[in-house]
Parts: sequence; C-alpha cells; structure tokens
Amino acid sequence: MPYALCPHVCYTHPMTSATVYTVAQVAAYLRESLEADPFLGDLWVSGEVSNLTRSAAGHMYFTLKDAQNQLRCVMFRAPRGGDRGASLLRNGDAFILHGKVSLYPARGELQVQVDLVQPSGAGALQLEYERLKARLEEEGLFDPSRKRPLPHFPRRIGVVTSPTGAVFHDICNVLGRRYPLAEVVLAPALVQGSGAAPEIVGGLRSLNDLGDIDVIIVARGGGSLEELWPFHEEAVARAIYASAAPVISGVGHETDVTIADLVADVRAPTPSAAAEIAVPDAAQLRRQVAAFQQAALGSLERALDQRRQLVEALAGQLRRSSPPVHTFQQRVDDLTQALGRGLSQSLALSRERFLGLEPRLRALDPLAVLDRGYAYVQLAESGAPVSRVAQVHPGDALKVTVSDGAFPAQAV
Repeated sequence: MPYALCPHVCYTHPMTSATVYTVAQVAAYLRESLEADPFLGDLWVSGEVSNLTRSAAGHMYFTLKDAQNQLRCVMFRAPRGGDRGASLLRNGDAFILHGKVSLYPARGELQVQVDLVQPSGAGALQLEYERLKARLEEEGLFDPSRKRPLPHFPRRIGVVTSPTGAVFHDICNVLGRRYPLAEVVLAPALVQGSGAAPEIVGGLRSLNDLGDIDVIIVARGGGSLEELWPFHEEAVARAIYASAAPVISGVGHETDVTIADLVADVRAPTPSAAAEIAVPDAAQLRRQVAAFQQAALGSLERALDQRRQLVEALAGQLRRSSPPVHTFQQRVDDLTQALGRGLSQSLALSRERFLGLEPRLRALDPLAVLDRGYAYVQLAESGAPVSRVAQVHPGDALKVTVSDGAFPAQAV
C-alpha cells in the first residue's frame, strides 16, 4: 500500500470502537494510491476539450469529455518554457493527452495532470516521440547552453553508422575531399530495427573509451518514423548527452528531426552535411592562408616604407643639425701649417743654440787637454784619479792615459 494511514493522529470512536481519520489523511491516502497505480500513472486518454482557462501563472485548466463522461484536467506550465502542445488546446477540439490521475485535496476532486497534448489522430509512435521529447526537454537535455563547440581542426573523427550502407561511403568521400588530414574511426552499428539502439549506444561508448576522438558523427539515411525510431529512443539520447566528445547528428533528411538531433551538440540536415560541418575545407584554408600571406607581405612593405621614410627624415635632420665639417677641416689645415712653421722655427733656434755650445764643450773636453801633452793618472786597483802626491805610495800600480791610449806604471 503506497500510503499508510498514521494511527497516531487519529482516535477511536467510543461508540463503535472504529478508527476515525481526518479528511487530510484520507485525501493524502487517496492521492498516493492514485499516483502509485501504474495504469493511472502513465495514461493516454482522448476526448474533446471544453471550459479551457489559463491562469496568470501560465497553467491550463480544462475539461476532457466524451458523449457522457468528463474528466477535470490541469496542465502546469513547463519549468523550462517548453510548450508540450499546450498552445494547441482549443475549446471544442479533440485531442489525445498523456498524464497521470491524481487528487486535488483542496477540493477533493480527481484530475488528470497532463504533460503532453497531441491532436486527435496522431499515431502511437508520434505520441511516444512527443512524450519523450517533452520529458527530456524538461530535464534540460536540449538546453543550448550545454552544447559544446566543435573543434576547428579535428585529428580523429568517430562515426557511428552502418558499415554497409552508402552513408559511411558518402561521409568518407566528403571528409577526404574537404580535409584529408583527419583520420576516420568507424564504430559499426545497426541503424534500423529493434537491436539498433543498443548498438548505437555501444558505438558511442566505444569511441569515447578510445579517449582521443575529437568529434563523433551519428548518422543514417532517410526513412519513415518507424525506420528512424532508434534515434528517438531514450537510451540513444542519454548516450549522446553523456558523450565526452561533441556529437554531430546527421540522421535522415532535412525535414526529419529526431530526439538524437535535439540532444546532439550540432544537428546536420543530412549525413553528408554532418561530414562538412565536422571539418574545415582545405581549399578554403589554402585561400585564407594565401590571403593572410598577401596581407602580411603588404603590411611588411608598408612598415618598411614607413621606416625608410623615417630614416630619410632623420638623416635630413642630422644633415641640417650637423656642424660645418668643411670649415673645421680648413681650420685644422691652417693650424697644422702654423704648427709646422712654429716647429721649424723652434728646431732652427735649437740647432743654433746647440752649435753655439759646441766650442765650449770642446774646450772642456779632457781629451783636448791630453792632446796638449798632459796625462790622466789613476790608481790601477781602484780607478781613482790621482790629483795629489799624497794619494800615491811607492810601489802602487798606476794607469796613465794619454791622447792616443793608456799604459801601466809604478810609483817609486
């Protein structure tokens, strides 16, 4: 039993010995019982809408009826601003609704809490698609703020698709033509049928386990809602959401919008378009590089011209502000000539003075005295000149120098 009536807040009737509960206890018990019922908790119901009103908070209140019966309904405003079909509601129109049966305790009324509205006549798969889409949108799996940018220059690209179809061949052709530097890693998977969803999930996980995949493409060709259904399944949506590498969804044709497209970081209208989105165009890159090169050369030439003009301007300023070099050169020549003349005069004067001193020096020359018959006597042992008799003793060795040489002598 989903809700137990608490005996501590009730009492026993003195006349009947029966347990008495409060209205709140019974209402809460009924509400929990209704919401725990698997049938009433996941209910699809069709009927005609009447008494439609919208509150200031954005909640929708209406009655769903057929020829003899009616149900009170409420559709609360989606917390993330999603529509979930609420804008389709019109009085008198028939719809298929999804929701759960609950009790509104304040009035003791049963009501259906609606979470999805579809026009009457929609198929079961379409209804399931809309229900899952509304639930995942409310959880935030489609939130644009969580979508990641694609790498500009991917090195390894993972692809989850059938290895036998034309889709993988087309993707490889586009990638090879636009950006042959990228390596393509295939995670083969069924893309149609009951076993396709687990293989798509497994392919996404295996590529993420490699750790060096820069971006993943999930792709298949066009088809009916039934054929594309694996890409509407919740397990695939959550695997894309959990992928560490950003995911590009290229499923079906441009008009086909799957749950996988809404969860993926980028949605491509076709598999070939997904390949084009995943990589840059090498030809365009070459053109951009050439344009950048041309722009760089132009900038360099302009910079050189500016520097050249600056150097020329500075050189002109230097020439205008430099001293009169030629005047200084002439002045140096004049000073050099004056110095030469002064030096010559000084040398001549010195020469005359020197020649005037020569006779005087000759007169003082001791050799000139010797020429007149005088001799120069020295003690042979010490070389001291003998100028007095007292310096010499008998037997002393002497050296006698005359004008043309010297000879020994001995004192007696």
